[in-house]
Amino acid sequence: MIEIGAQVDLSHPPERVWLALTDRELLGQWFAEAETVEGVPDRLLLHTADLPGFEADVEVEVTERQEPQLLVLACDEAGRLSELTCTVTATKQGCRLDVREVSTHGAWSADQHEPREQQLRQALTVRLPAILDWLAFQQVDLRRGDGGLTAELPLIGPRGRAGGNPRRRRTLVAVVAGAVLLAGTAAWITLPPESKPAAAPAPTATPSPTVTSGKAVVTSTATPSARPSRTTASPTTRPSRTPSANPSRTPASAPPSPPPTPVVARYETDSSRLFGYTGEIVVDNPGDAPVGDWAVVVTLAEGTTVDDVDGANWRQDERAITFTGGVLAAGGSRTISFDVRDSRPKAREPESCTIGGNPCAGL
Repeated sequence: MIEIGAQVDLSHPPERVWLALTDRELLGQWFAEAETVEGVPDRLLLHTADLPGFEADVEVEVTERQEPQLLVLACDEAGRLSELTCTVTATKQGCRLDVREVSTHGAWSADQHEPREQQLRQALTVRLPAILDWLAFQQVDLRRGDGGLTAELPLIGPRGRAGGNPRRRRTLVAVVAGAVLLAGTAAWITLPPESKPAAAPAPTATPSPTVTSGKAVVTSTATPSARPSRTTASPTTRPSRTPSANPSRTPASAPPSPPPTPVVARYETDSSRLFGYTGEIVVDNPGDAPVGDWAVVVTLAEGTTVDDVDGANWRQDERAITFTGGVLAAGGSRTISFDVRDSRPKAREPESCTIGGNPCAGL
């Protein structure tokens, strides 16, 4: 018994993947053209003779069907029999598709086994995600052309309740504004005059000779004797405090400059597809000591989102994605992979990638 298999994680719901597996036209777009066999239900003829690893067209018949989790097919390739099992498992990001083909009668040759498995892997990891993205685009975005609810939402004033009483809203705004104005006027009237607060700093200028000479003897003797003593005391004490305190505090309070981070990173687009790609970041610690505080910040292009991340913790702030991880040992490295969905048919790479404020290599 010889087995051929492949597995892929998809950012689509199981129902959409099931449709791509069972719809004859969709199946022909990502795997092989198919046609029904007249008079036999649940039987198709796949035109696989020209595909790598196939020697003839394959006739398939559904033997077990559990929508949308399980599909089992009995295959006949010019007398060579096999069983093909497709299992769809829901995940947080979408679903996982596992395809296994086991020979039940006859065997594939050594020259046929490897190309056949490569053909299956390429179909699942490249062409199928592209068709699923296209199908999602058709099912969601293009529905706007059918005059859906997005064209009828009551967002514009003249039709909806929000714009039904413009006079009432303007009147209410005017009343509120008038109340605020009256409250502000009343508060301004009740404020104490500014002459009293202004009189407080006046004693600073009274030690002049004009005040002591023009008033009574009691006033002139009390004012000059106290105020000049205070005025002369402040210049003698302030210069002594300022030079003596500042030079001693400055060297003690200056913190040591932090050492530069030795962690570096490089970016690479691992695989690209229609409406998305898979990015890969390798974080290296070339230093002699472990590093526990590192972060990689990736800025995505407009209209792109992250679906799945492997190898690090992550958080998203608009288009900025921050990846963090545990302690990176001296001389160690860590690989981070992430799937990106793009609203455009031609996927775009991230706009920037930095680690510790330094740009990543490769981008």
